[in-house]
Parts: sequence; structure tokens; C-alpha cells
Amino acid sequence: MRLEFEYGHGTMQAELPDSTDIFIPGETVKDPAYIPEDKLKEAYLESMANPIGMPRLSELAHKGTTVTIIVPDRVKGGEQPTSHRKLSIAYILEELYGAGVEKKDILFIISNGLHPRSTEADAKALFGQKLYDEFWHTGQIISHDSEDQEHMVDLGVTDRGDPVYMNKFVYDSDLPILIGHVQGNPYGGYSGGYKHSATGITNWKSIASHHVPSVMHRKDFTPVNGGSLMRHKFDEISMHMEKKMGHPFFCCDAVLDTNSRQIAIFSGYAKEMMPLSWKVADKRTYVHWAEKKYDVLVFGMPQKFHYGDGMGTNPIMMMQALSAQVLRFKRVMSENCVILCSSLCNGFFHDERWPYLREMYELFQHDYMNTLPDMNRYGEYFATNKEYIRKYRFTNAFHPFHGFSMISCGHIAEMNTSAIYIVGAQEPGYARGMGLKTRATFEEALEDAKKKFVGQEPNILALPMTFKKASVHLCMKNPEEDCMDAYGHCHPCMG
Repeated sequence: MRLEFEYGHGTMQAELPDSTDIFIPGETVKDPAYIPEDKLKEAYLESMANPIGMPRLSELAHKGTTVTIIVPDRVKGGEQPTSHRKLSIAYILEELYGAGVEKKDILFIISNGLHPRSTEADAKALFGQKLYDEFWHTGQIISHDSEDQEHMVDLGVTDRGDPVYMNKFVYDSDLPILIGHVQGNPYGGYSGGYKHSATGITNWKSIASHHVPSVMHRKDFTPVNGGSLMRHKFDEISMHMEKKMGHPFFCCDAVLDTNSRQIAIFSGYAKEMMPLSWKVADKRTYVHWAEKKYDVLVFGMPQKFHYGDGMGTNPIMMMQALSAQVLRFKRVMSENCVILCSSLCNGFFHDERWPYLREMYELFQHDYMNTLPDMNRYGEYFATNKEYIRKYRFTNAFHPFHGFSMISCGHIAEMNTSAIYIVGAQEPGYARGMGLKTRATFEEALEDAKKKFVGQEPNILALPMTFKKASVHLCMKNPEEDCMDAYGHCHPCMG
């Protein structure tokens, strides 16, 4: 069969055996029904009128209440007119104003964490023209700055000993509101809830307690699930924030489908709300479909996706993207599984976006750097580099420690595959420098994999649109054949 896979700004063709299975999110297995547009207002008002585990906003707020509304950056969720951000904000404001809250006492914070601080164009896309016009010009839409020491507060450590730092605007406000998206995430199962606060409004020192090899290379991390140590740390850090604030976050989370449409709306206290939202999200995210384990996964990588332009060509970001798919698909991968992935791999690092990754890549080529975890000893060196920090704060670059979460994740692909072939690399040395094999075509890569790793009749799974659609966490059709369920519980087959 002939298939097209993402490649650069277009696609690359592959001729694969007719026995190849194909999975496309939202198509091969349909998503649960989403809320029709004409029913969305009703769904939001119903959720907010009946929050889980805490009073509604109109009972928590009054004239004089200061409110911070924490909104995810562009990496999360959709930007359509009916997006969760835009609608939830509109209905939250309606209830706050009805309770007597004044516009001057409301602050929006884009929770970018270590991601690039949002530009004016980002704010327009996230909030829509109307909200942007109302709040941008008065300085009431800001982007989290984890290196602004005057506006970060040290909250000590969790019971486990993890440091907790928090955005001071949020800490000082009377009513902090988290707007989250419950979509499958390779780091801890789902975005939204306590993951949002534990990563979006803190700093690198706190994030370094979980986005590191000692956490990400544990057996409980792969395949992705909701019971990993990382997930527990998210919850502990956020609950520590609530303890120190003296009150909980008010959350408004939406379970989203493949096209970022709302399946369900949940509001209230994250500790009680998250398990309920996850049960709904599991139906869309943990898809029990595969009837066999696969020896070969085939997909393509565009130049621009998720974290930005250059993610599919920058060698370190490529490794993270490959590993994210392993985290999602490990349950259906055989022990000797091989990945075939098309990528331009043309040496475009996008130095403005990731000013430190070229230096990281060069360091990895020297000084006994045999695997990516060997790089971890440089974490603090990069995280405290004044020039890289300046670029994060003032030129919309990623924070330098973010590169180490990418490196930590990037090793997972090597840990869980026999080989990875990059197909169509224009500068193949960059791929080889990450320990990847290179071939000009999918057909050549498959023949080499057959000869060396998977035999002449491998089970092949083709994954078109891997990075263009919100992914699922693919599972065996019979749950007892999976090595780990959605909550990190091992089945008897694991021994």
C-alpha cells in the first residue's frame, strides 16, 4: 500500500506491505461525542454552577476580591472561537462581575512555565480580539516570567523534599482560577488540573524535581500513565501551593477531542475533580484497539509542530518527539520494535527559539557523552546561564532548563527500541549524532530493519498525521495484554 507521511512542510511517500495496519486519531476509532456548539454555554454554566468539592465563584468572590486567571500558552488546546480558553473566560467573567468583582481587580497570566513568554500576537490568538482589547492595553494580560525574582515566591519544599516556587501574582491574589485542557500528555497522562500549576507558574528549580532522568527513566513512567512518580510530584507541588496560599485553586477544565472540541466541562477543586475528568478523558485517550504487538512503527515528522518551528529538524527536539510517541505507543510495541520516521533533519535548530540547543548538541558529541543522561550534569550550568535566561525573558525563547527536560525524555526512545531510522535527512550527520540510523527512503529503512532486527514478516503499524492531530495513548484491545493500565497499575502478565 502507498501512504503519505509528514515531512518538512509537506509529505513523503512510502510503499508498505498490504498487511500494514493504520491508525489515525479520531478516525480509526471515533472520539466520544463532543458538545454541540449550541449546547456549550449550557454546559459551562451547569459546570460552574455545580463545582466539585468547593463553592461556586459567586460565593467565593465579592467587590474587592482580587482574581488571577491562569491560562495555558499556545502549546495547549485549540484557538478556535469556541475554544475552551475563550468560552470559559467569558462565563467566568460573567459570574465574577455578577458577584461584584471589578475589572481592575482581574489579572490574566499566561502560564508558559519554561516555554517562551507569549507575544502580543500570541495573546490575540489565545484570548480573541474582544478579550484582548479589554485587558491587554491596561496591562492585565501578562506572561509568566519564572526568572523575575521580584514576582516569584519561595514556598519551601513538599513533604518529599521537592522545592516549590510560585508566581507571586497568583500567590497574592484572593481567588486564583486555573483554566486547563484535559488532553493526553506523555508527561503524567493528562494536561490540566495540578499539572497546569506545577509546571506553568513555577521555575526551573521546581521543575528540575521531576523533569529529570531519575524520574523520567523509571519503569513507572513508560508507558504513559496517571500513576507515575512524576504525576504524584505534580499533585504534591500544587497541593503545597494551595496549603501555603491558604485556599485551593478554582479549576475549570475541559476534556477535549482530537480537534480540541469540548467533550465535557469540569469545575471545582482539582484534587476531587481530576479523577472524574480523567474517567471521561480515558474513553478518548486510552484507546483499546491493537490485536497484536507491532515490530515496526512508521510515522513522519513535520518541521513545525507542538513546541514550534524547527522541532522536527532540531536533533534534540526530534529525540523528544520520538520518545513522546514511544510513551504513547509502548503498550502496542514488541520488545524488538523499530521506528521509521521521515524528517528533513536539515540542521535548522531555530536558534532564536532554542538558543542553547546547538551548544547542548555539540557537548553531547564529546567528553564521554555516550547517552543523553550523561548530559544531565550540565543542567544547572545551562539553567543559570545569564545570556540564555535573558533570551527567555526578553526574546521569547525557551528557558535553557527546558532543554534538559527534552534530553531526559529523548533517551526514552533509545531505551525502548531496537533502532530508530530517520528517513530523508538532508543533513544526516545530525541524526547520526543522536545515535539514529539514516536511510534515504522508507523502503530502504524497512529492508534494513528486516535484515537486522525484525525479520522478514514484521507486524507494521503506520501512523499518519502523528504530529498533526492530538494523539491517543494506544492500548491492546484486550486490556490484560497491556503491561500497565491508565493509572500505572501493572497487570499479572508483568509478573
